[in-house]
Amino acid sequence: MTKKATLFIILLALLAVYETKAQSIDTLRQKIDKVLKDKSVTVGIAIRGTNPQDTISINGDKHLPMQSVFKYHLALAVLHQVDQGKLSLEKMISLDKELMESYKHLWSPLRKKYPNGGKITLADILKNTVAWSDNLGCDVLFKLVGGTDVVQSYLHHIGIEDIAIVHTEMVMQSEWENQYENWTTAKAANQALQLFFENTNTLLSTESHTFLLNVLKSTKTGEKSIRGLLPKEAVIAHKTGHSGKNDNGVTGAVNDIGIVFLPDNSYFYLSILVSDSKESDDTNQKIIAEIAKLTWDYFKNE
Repeated sequence: MTKKATLFIILLALLAVYETKAQSIDTLRQKIDKVLKDKSVTVGIAIRGTNPQDTISINGDKHLPMQSVFKYHLALAVLHQVDQGKLSLEKMISLDKELMESYKHLWSPLRKKYPNGGKITLADILKNTVAWSDNLGCDVLFKLVGGTDVVQSYLHHIGIEDIAIVHTEMVMQSEWENQYENWTTAKAANQALQLFFENTNTLLSTESHTFLLNVLKSTKTGEKSIRGLLPKEAVIAHKTGHSGKNDNGVTGAVNDIGIVFLPDNSYFYLSILVSDSKESDDTNQKIIAEIAKLTWDYFKNE
């Protein structure tokens, strides 16, 4: 057999593998479409495996409200300042009683733990803000780093363009429409996860990277979302966001973005933003859970 013939056969084999792979990922897309069929909801989805061919985007460029997902992006900005020496994870932060009282209408495990105020390390505020989605802790962090503009500028600087963070939790929750001004796209959410986890251009120090990864893995919210249908032992580093319903029964956002680790230590990025839903809370979470399970099965069996 000539060298040209051998190369031609190899090329055909590679092409066959590529076509099979394309058909496989297209099958996953079709299964996801079935999950979304007849649902009165807008869903932004971004899926990416370690192989660039393993990528799906459905409404991936659509601007959708983040709700508490932005606490993950905030944590990146805080840890950047830690690495710069502007802040320290051991720094003690004073939380006074007046501050606690002002957040009594918002979710805050910190307020419940310290109703009369107290001192807590920056590390613990970050853990509560990300893993427990603490709203008071979130706004304390915004104040520490210099405000929402500083966080958004940092994100744009590291290459995450399709995102807007203009309101703190207090302001975002004060008016229903404000949540739509804190937006991202599903593709940009996946980009933020990938930049962090792969630590592109040494985004964070080893210490800060390990700290945030462990916090994300310890997330306590969203048990029925990405984690909902996956094996109990599955390791997921993720951040959720939820708006609740307005007077018309519309849910602004039920979101979950994360890095899902498979039994063989491979992983995939998954961002699902469920918005303007007229479905029940259970249905909204089930949409995320079913998509996560389909994606898990795809990558586990490939």
